[in-house]
Amino acid sequence: MNQLLPPSPRLSPRPQRPQRLQRPQRPRPLWNCRLLAARDLPACHAACETLRRSAGVMSLICAIFSGILVGCASSPNEGYAAASSYSSKYRSVALPIFRNQSFMRGFELDLANALVSEVESSTPYKVRSEATADTVLRGTLVSIDLVELSKDPATGLANEMMVRVRADFEWVDLRSGERIVAKEGVESSALFVPSYPAREPLELGRFAAVEQLARELVSAMRSQW
Repeated sequence: MNQLLPPSPRLSPRPQRPQRLQRPQRPRPLWNCRLLAARDLPACHAACETLRRSAGVMSLICAIFSGILVGCASSPNEGYAAASSYSSKYRSVALPIFRNQSFMRGFELDLANALVSEVESSTPYKVRSEATADTVLRGTLVSIDLVELSKDPATGLANEMMVRVRADFEWVDLRSGERIVAKEGVESSALFVPSYPAREPLELGRFAAVEQLARELVSAMRSQW
């Protein structure tokens, strides 16, 4: 008898591999005129013309920036000054309290605080004591006046008033004793309305006048143009 052979197991079909996604071809650069010339001569001319226009625009931009850089100068006497307008010879400044020759007290203390803030925020100088500073800014409050600008016709009381402050000052090099800047009669003023309904206090005009005077004094420390 023929021996019966066991049935052969069925082979499962092989799983199909997922198809690879083809990467999109990168567009060929327009500037490759050798390739374009072999295929499309008009396209080559158009690409080259685009390049020439782009190069012209870039050249114009570079020329403008070059002109700006040439026009700028480190010296304020030549062209446009791109550097700081404050002298680089000095590093620090001392700010003693100004003398006050008026009968209105307290303005000199407000001015001292305003000067410290203005110097530190607007100049490259550091505020130091006179023992360690390169320079000193000192002066005198010559006069502080309250000027009546208008009256209320109904009550006869002041409607608008102005605080006017006048000062003399000098900025001195402590190493040589030489005056860097000296001015007399530097003036600032501020308006306030004490009458109803505003009822603004004197301190409001006082603060504004002192802040303006500090800006005027620090601005005078700039290099001479």
